[in-house]
Amino acid sequence: MNNKYRFSEDSATGYGKLSTGEVFCFDPEDLSKPKYHVVSLSDGKDSTAMLHGMIGRGMQIDCILFCDTGLEFPAMYEHLEKLERDIGMPITRVRAKHPYAYYMFETPVKRKADSDFARKYGHIHKGYGWAGPRMRWCTSVLKDNPREQFLRPLRQNYEIVEYVGIAADEQYRLERPRNKRANHVHPLADWGMTEADCLQYCYDRGYDWGGLYERFKRVSCWCCPLQSLGELRQLFRFYPELWAKLKDWDRRTWRNFRADYSVEQLEARFLFEEDRQRQGKPIKGKEFHSELRQRLSVHGIGSSDH
Repeated sequence: MNNKYRFSEDSATGYGKLSTGEVFCFDPEDLSKPKYHVVSLSDGKDSTAMLHGMIGRGMQIDCILFCDTGLEFPAMYEHLEKLERDIGMPITRVRAKHPYAYYMFETPVKRKADSDFARKYGHIHKGYGWAGPRMRWCTSVLKDNPREQFLRPLRQNYEIVEYVGIAADEQYRLERPRNKRANHVHPLADWGMTEADCLQYCYDRGYDWGGLYERFKRVSCWCCPLQSLGELRQLFRFYPELWAKLKDWDRRTWRNFRADYSVEQLEARFLFEEDRQRQGKPIKGKEFHSELRQRLSVHGIGSSDH
């Protein structure tokens, strides 16, 4: 049993304690169940390097699990197919019951009638709208729930051990409570592999994700509102079909894409930047932001100075 657990004197009580002092509930029968080893595959550089490293070290793998949001870049799906061929092992794909657009535009949403949200948008309306820092519904609906629905029946007969691709230089992620669970294993951290190590490891084995990692430091869902301006600028420049869909979705939903910009405003900003760069002018500073606000005024609200 992983030494992160500290059990009470009577383990039959069904309570345990993490080394952090956090108390949790468990099924005492898990202590006698065989282990079922699940590789959590995000399809990116870190989990790909972890998977290959586990195979190369002869570590037991019972299932390779990919939670498909339906929102990955096309090159990510191409990588998934290539990876499956290369390792000669099946990759299990799970999805939410409905596609992302249903949850964003159609699913019924109810709020307390006296809440600020209800006063602004109504007590009952359709769709969650864009995700935000305090309402990342997409993670729970499109990833966590499908994964749990897949693993729940297995837990009846097995103790599930999940292998998660968190690099050695991502200490802030390793410190999160969910990643301190005793059944979560982080091979990359154990091997001392950094994010840069993982990317080079993958490049050396012929994986390049169609150049995604040359344009994005981290590759997530292409429509994520939490991307930086730099990442959204890359999306606008190199993926026009995805950008067109992003703009269409932003027009259809009740919530602005970002607190500071709609997608239409972002497009106006990026085009303005390109104009200034052609003229040899900077795309930062007071003059730039003053002219940007004037440009954005034709697209509704002004932007903040970012």
